[in-house]
Amino acid sequence: MSIADREKPDVMKLPRTSESESLKKIRHTASHVMAMAVQKLFPQAQVTIGPWTENGFYYDFDNPEPFTDKDLKKIKKEMIKIVNRKLPVIREEVSREEAKQRIEKLGEPYKLEILDSIEKPITLYHLGEQWWDLCAGPHLETTGSLHPKAFDLESVAGAYWRGDETKQQLQRIYGTAWETPEQLAEYKRRQEEALKRDHRKLGKELGLFIFADPVGPGLPLWTPKGTILRSQLEDFLKQEQVKRGYQSVVTPHLARIDLFKTSGHWQNYKEDMFPMMAEDEEAAKAEQGFVLKPMNCPFHIQIYKSQLRSYRELPIRLAEFGTVYRYEQSGELGGLTRVRGFTVDDSHLFVTPEQLDEEFLKVVDLILTVFKSLQLKKFKARLSFRDPNSDKYIGSDDLWETAQGAIRRAVQALDMDYFEAEGEAAFYGPKLDFIFEDVLQREWQLGTVQVDYNLPNRFDLEYIAEDGSRQRPIMIHRAPFGSLERLIGILIEEYAGDFPLWLAPIQMRLLPVSDAHSEFVNQVATKMQALGIRAEADNSRERLGKMIRNAEKQKIPVMAVVGDQELESNTLSIRTRASGELGAISVDEVIDKLSNAISNHANF
Repeated sequence: MSIADREKPDVMKLPRTSESESLKKIRHTASHVMAMAVQKLFPQAQVTIGPWTENGFYYDFDNPEPFTDKDLKKIKKEMIKIVNRKLPVIREEVSREEAKQRIEKLGEPYKLEILDSIEKPITLYHLGEQWWDLCAGPHLETTGSLHPKAFDLESVAGAYWRGDETKQQLQRIYGTAWETPEQLAEYKRRQEEALKRDHRKLGKELGLFIFADPVGPGLPLWTPKGTILRSQLEDFLKQEQVKRGYQSVVTPHLARIDLFKTSGHWQNYKEDMFPMMAEDEEAAKAEQGFVLKPMNCPFHIQIYKSQLRSYRELPIRLAEFGTVYRYEQSGELGGLTRVRGFTVDDSHLFVTPEQLDEEFLKVVDLILTVFKSLQLKKFKARLSFRDPNSDKYIGSDDLWETAQGAIRRAVQALDMDYFEAEGEAAFYGPKLDFIFEDVLQREWQLGTVQVDYNLPNRFDLEYIAEDGSRQRPIMIHRAPFGSLERLIGILIEEYAGDFPLWLAPIQMRLLPVSDAHSEFVNQVATKMQALGIRAEADNSRERLGKMIRNAEKQKIPVMAVVGDQELESNTLSIRTRASGELGAISVDEVIDKLSNAISNHANF
């Protein structure tokens, strides 16, 4: 699929559950119908939780035997029978003691645990008089309101009770439900397209990265081609940062725990960090040891703090492609988009209060430049603010209000499409997150900017103000890519592996019609390589048709066929993925066009 094809709009807009009260009712009801069907067919199965997801629903079951694809077909047939019976969906509010007695009578221990975590009111939803479960709703009025041709069961996966690897392993059945059969058909079409675009599949086919069991899950290994892709993205951003006054730094992969106690990561982020490395049991008990870094900011703070700064030096913009480590659960890992070691295009700006708004806007301008060069057009801004009712955030209310106000002013000044999300802030400060919608209408978080008054306080950062007094700087945390791993995974799927010319690991492949043309082809390839063009000659001695097919399969942006005519006229017969056949062009002109297109992030 060419870049032009990617920009064609989808025929149908599929709403997410969070955007539609109708879909919430449909998917809540469908999950209960599925659970009722499972327990009728498999009486020993115990139900646990069954929420909606953005594209469907799931239920977790404790069943003695594993569910199979054949079982899913049986369950769906039973669901259709329940739908056709048009059972009323009845809400009942009960006391905690009444709910407990009913659950004990059913012999459902998981429901007792769920009951303990529910605050009043406690509600049950019944399907007719034959099945019920604890649920807050909402639901349809009858099972008959579900369209029997607008839902389906998708897969079975393992899941630990409460997401805890030390607890019982359950079986999770995923399903999807829609308002109409047409919506279901479009959803399935996109699922099929998503499988074709899956970055794990394409990454392997294109030879970009691998995962290896001896290394461990969530730790990608980059091949030469994948490393070119990473390097191109890094070099591009480094060049943009140099234009904007950033200074590069390099920091270690681990540090003393005390550093992260000061920052608050150890107290507020410990579950996501790798375990402490201590010299002995006594040191471990005293929490004296080292940990792999989950974030780069405390290191950049140390560089800032290494000498007393003057207001004349500010803003100071420190940038690093720093690899960080998060102890993700194995069940949560997913290719490049959820890994345990990843490289953040991290930067921390230390600014005066007077500089804050201007510097924030400059960071946003950098992020928009990145998106434009990567041809990412559909995105919106999320103002990720603190939940005032939560105790997970550090710092005073006044500092949070000031930081949130700065972000709100910035997006309003830029007239950006934005929405506010309480509870999505980092524990130390609010964020402006850029949510990108890909060609399949899936949403991904990419760039982020954060305003932080708290870490400068915790680390006692200072600068000498114009009047000679010592003042506290404000920090801006920013990462236009988010992480290289996640970004590359998203780009592989967005482009379906068909990278823009400037990013493609191999930009040009030269194809000799016969051995008689190989020397000329190799000379041209060498000339292009010397000029920084990633060109290669196909010396496989395959038939021309197969060489073309191989280049297409590997999604090479530009191909050049060389036969007798091209050899005599010093030309190349050009074929591109973006524009098709372009005919014979002189070697020098091809090189000029390639060089210009690459430097301008354009197609050939």
